[in-house]
Amino acid sequence: MKAELAQTWAGFWDQRTEREKSILTYGGAVLAVVIAWTVLWAPAQEGRAHLRESLPSLQRQLAQMTAQANEARQLSAAAQGVAPTGAALKDALTASLTDHGMAAVQVQVIGNAVQIQLKNASFPTWTRWVDDARKQFKVQVAEAHVTALKDDGQVDLTASLQPSTAK
Repeated sequence: MKAELAQTWAGFWDQRTEREKSILTYGGAVLAVVIAWTVLWAPAQEGRAHLRESLPSLQRQLAQMTAQANEARQLSAAAQGVAPTGAALKDALTASLTDHGMAAVQVQVIGNAVQIQLKNASFPTWTRWVDDARKQFKVQVAEAHVTALKDDGQVDLTASLQPSTAK
């Protein structure tokens, strides 16, 4: 196949005069340059121009997004610092106790603290709950009275939780 193609091309080329060969050679070279220009160089040059034009607006968008991200971080930190108080804290702690599978005998607001009484509660479960409540509701244990029961790990307790003063 290659040999036939080469033979056909050689036959065609040999039949041309020197002037025709020269015209075909220079025409082919010009055609190759035109094709290279339209396929390779022109799209790359247009792409660079487009990027050069759009870069300043992209940089402005990046600066705006960075400023918004910083503002969101600041607002998030400020929102985490707001702890519920009073009845809202009582309701939040009651719901949290229920979520952790502990039934409070009594939950009441006393001053700025919320007093919780539990009977026959699991001490490990209670300590995990206190840690979660401390993180979630920004409270601290102001006072706790714990009485151990005969069953291992079971206690009766009364605890007062108040909004944390630590930042």
